[in-house]
Amino acid sequence: MDSTELETTNPNSNTPGRSKYANIFLSSCFALILLGAIYLLVTFTQVWLQSTQDEVSEADAIVVLGAAQWDGVPSPVLEARLQHALFLYDQGAAPYIVTTGAKQVGDRFTEAYAGLTYLLERSVPENAILVVIDGMNTFQSLSATSNVLGKEGIGSKVILVSDPYHALRAKEVAREVGLNPLFSPTELDSSFTQLVRETIGTSVGRVIGFRRASTLSE
Repeated sequence: MDSTELETTNPNSNTPGRSKYANIFLSSCFALILLGAIYLLVTFTQVWLQSTQDEVSEADAIVVLGAAQWDGVPSPVLEARLQHALFLYDQGAAPYIVTTGAKQVGDRFTEAYAGLTYLLERSVPENAILVVIDGMNTFQSLSATSNVLGKEGIGSKVILVSDPYHALRAKEVAREVGLNPLFSPTELDSSFTQLVRETIGTSVGRVIGFRRASTLSE
């Protein structure tokens, strides 16, 4: 058997070709990981920057995003949101306040009802409050809010009230359901963990849509 035949049948003769494709594959994986990291870093920066901004302006309604309630009594987080919404209402920012949020399993009251009671006790007229009890997450609550405002003939320009870290995702969800949102945060601090969680939620929602992303947490 001559050397030419040996070279033809040598099982290692294709190694350089395989190495080339392996290098291309590894380079592609590295590029994708790098792009993903940059995407997350940019989104994190946007989440943080939006959390520092207060966009108060005249609007059609103030929307209080729900948080925990304890047997009809707002938790400290929900109370902070309601207090801020009341302040904006008293300043004439909008003629309506929308309270949102369903109830958890075993609860007697919804988050929206707890908000209604809180505002009524502070002399907000009942006809200035809209109660939206449909929604176990931000997307569902804002989608239901958009429907209610439309049925009531109220405009779509809204001031969203929630914790600072929630600002960017809440605004992007609101746009997806047909609202024209501004955001006014409470004075509660945002932790690094909360900012990271919102970064992930916003990043996923931008890729697959916030409607679909909202089902991932159910």
